Amino acid sequence: MENSPYRILLFYKFVKIDEPQVYTAQHLQYCKDLGVKGRILIASEGINGTLSGTYEQTEQYMKDLLADKRFEGTVFKIDDSEQHAFKKLFVRHKEELVTFRYEKELDPNVKFGKRLSPKEFHEQLQRDDVIVLDGRTDYEYDLGHFRNAIRPNIDSFRDFPNWIRENMAEHKDKTILTYCTGGIRCEKLTGFMIDEGFTDVGQLEGGIVTYGKDEEVQGDLFDGKCYVFDERISVPINHVAPSIVGKCYHCDEPTDVYVNCPVCNLQHLVCESCSDEHSHYCSDECKESVAAI
Repeated sequence: MENSPYRILLFYKFVKIDEPQVYTAQHLQYCKDLGVKGRILIASEGINGTLSGTYEQTEQYMKDLLADKRFEGTVFKIDDSEQHAFKKLFVRHKEELVTFRYEKELDPNVKFGKRLSPKEFHEQLQRDDVIVLDGRTDYEYDLGHFRNAIRPNIDSFRDFPNWIRENMAEHKDKTILTYCTGGIRCEKLTGFMIDEGFTDVGQLEGGIVTYGKDEEVQGDLFDGKCYVFDERISVPINHVAPSIVGKCYHCDEPTDVYVNCPVCNLQHLVCESCSDEHSHYCSDECKESVAAI
């Protein structure tokens, strides 16, 4: 049943695609004809996308993608929306679906961490002998994360190999739980960790988004909100005990609102009063640079 005028789809599939540049051009035209908006990446290793459209458009997109034998079994995370979550449509060819730049080839269909359901992940979170590693970047963590998770001091996913080698090497015999937004980054991250000698690595299947939709778990033990890469910026996850963990860039007051500095484009958390006072500028230098023009 249609609940809202629009829906948002989040999906990925690791599968071999021959001539990915050709398929990218074909898929771009298909999406234009269908009328959806969003960001879809295509590589020789598969497809990774987030898009928005009407109920009818998103139904047709899922039907058509699943009809392609290469993408059979693709799992779609679906959110209702009152409007498009994107202003434009981007369908692009990339060397990797998520930029990792590991020196070895990683095939998530061959080597991956144990895929844990939301219920299994929730149970594991409550153990005292596990290490929980956030598989995202620092600014995503700052908006919301699983309780007691390690915050990676990185601003790009490609920084993970060196960060793990420098910060996690002594934990190779421990149980490691990883998670990310929709699951795709952990597919690569856990494969890398197994390659590096970690012996017990698990990943949250379907990511934080699926965890928040699970009727039994209901997002329990996730603090704050989940950062998403569309116009919404964030979505609620914990329906048991919602909280705010983000802190204002200027005054440290609790907030879950991200803004971009109009000058340097720094994305930063800001509370309502500082938003009014600083007009979204991250610093006096940025604000004064505009006044000086």
